[in-house]
Amino acid sequence: MEISALTRSVVKSNHAVIAPDGYINSNVPGWTDCTVNVIINEAMGAKLCQTIITAKTNCELVGTTKESQIFFYIISGESKATVSDETKTLTKGQFVYVPIGKEYAFSEIAEGTQILTFHKVYEHLAGYSVPSVLFGDAANVPGPSYLGDDALRLQVLLPDELTFDMAVNIFTYDSGGHLPMVETHIMEHGLLYLQGQGVYMLDHQWYPIKKGDSIWMAPYCQQWFTAMGKEPAVYIYYKNVNRFPTVI
Repeated sequence: MEISALTRSVVKSNHAVIAPDGYINSNVPGWTDCTVNVIINEAMGAKLCQTIITAKTNCELVGTTKESQIFFYIISGESKATVSDETKTLTKGQFVYVPIGKEYAFSEIAEGTQILTFHKVYEHLAGYSVPSVLFGDAANVPGPSYLGDDALRLQVLLPDELTFDMAVNIFTYDSGGHLPMVETHIMEHGLLYLQGQGVYMLDHQWYPIKKGDSIWMAPYCQQWFTAMGKEPAVYIYYKNVNRFPTVI
């Protein structure tokens, strides 16, 4: 019998590891016949929101973005997505970016489909317009080696343009691959492991990580990762980008 008081989940002031064993479901208006797990949000000190949606029979997701843009990514399964009168069927690895002020509707969602979302309040930049709706497929996004290391591959899912104030990337590590340095930076991260396992160092504390785990990293939380096991480790992650670093 498992001891119910044990978990790998940890929540600290500048980082968190959230394992699925502690999920508690939330209700989100307009998102019906599904379970919604709010993994990261401002209540823990973050400036982003990350959720995982698991569809039941007759699931629908309907809403209108206001101050926050939303990035939807299909972890598994299939759904029809309509944004600004454009409709596409999305399957595993496909996504849609919904800018502010847009209606969206997900329908014909196969039971068991899982969808990841990243939400961020959009920061307008003088002289630049709000980004347009963007549908995409990670399978069609190049994955060049990261900093010349062939064991690491980085896919950039959103255009690297000043109109965007958020980035969503997929990072793949071959077994034994690791970050070339301990990163210390202003960007905040929210991420979900899609495959594999490894060890993540967050603020000089070490955590075993595997598929299904999520991590929040506040600005300047020091971070390092190495992949372990017999298959590549893959995670999808958010970061804030392209805006002036201070209001002073």
